[in-house]
Amino acid sequence: MARRCELTGKAVMTGNNVSHANNKTRRRYLPNLVNVTLISDALGEKVRLRISAYALRSVEHRGGLDAFLAKAKDSELGPRALLVKKQIARKALAA
Repeated sequence: MARRCELTGKAVMTGNNVSHANNKTRRRYLPNLVNVTLISDALGEKVRLRISAYALRSVEHRGGLDAFLAKAKDSELGPRALLVKKQIARKALAA
């Protein structure tokens, strides 16, 4: 499983540990990923996603999963989130 947020695309970053003696060793900065179940108002069902804590705050700030996906770029979204976004768009066209 990739260490990548399914909504924002936030992924592992690399950098250096720098000691007091200025020795440098490579390290990885991992995103704070959490498994969450979000509710889609348009679809009326629950969606399980693995997203970062930052993305969870963004979803709440924008007013829910549907509003977040409406503004999100397709290139940033993971395959499951992209599928949900397309289902929501189809439901909006039908209504």
